[in-house]
Amino acid sequence: MSYQKIIIAGSLGKNPEMRYTPSGQAVTNLNVATNRQYKDKSGESVKETTWFRVSVWGKQAESCNQYLRKGSKVLVEGRMNQDPATGNPRVFTGNDGAPRASFEITAQTVRFLSSRSEDASAGQPQQQGNYAPPQDDDIPF
Repeated sequence: MSYQKIIIAGSLGKNPEMRYTPSGQAVTNLNVATNRQYKDKSGESVKETTWFRVSVWGKQAESCNQYLRKGSKVLVEGRMNQDPATGNPRVFTGNDGAPRASFEITAQTVRFLSSRSEDASAGQPQQQGNYAPPQDDDIPF
């Protein structure tokens, strides 16, 4: 038996997008940005953002669509999906011609980390911490 689990915490780069399958099952897609900041060998501060495409299914999909907005903070637990042809993340060419990778997750659990008041002002600039919500142009998909 084998098992995999991935846990990410980040912010939504745009509003959730919900649809229904032909059988009536709800599915909501989330674009989640995770940030890491560190100093490189020369002492320069480096900010690294990794994007994840998250699929949420069933009642949880409906809740995500109803309560989450661009800028909402979430913790996602789920499993990674690989490109069936390569077994790796899906690789594509960005608008700037640079290679990009799409990391895709099927969520088992999505926890809402923002308060309702934070979500209501999610489109507003953040005043606390070093995080600024990503702009639509920063989202690779």
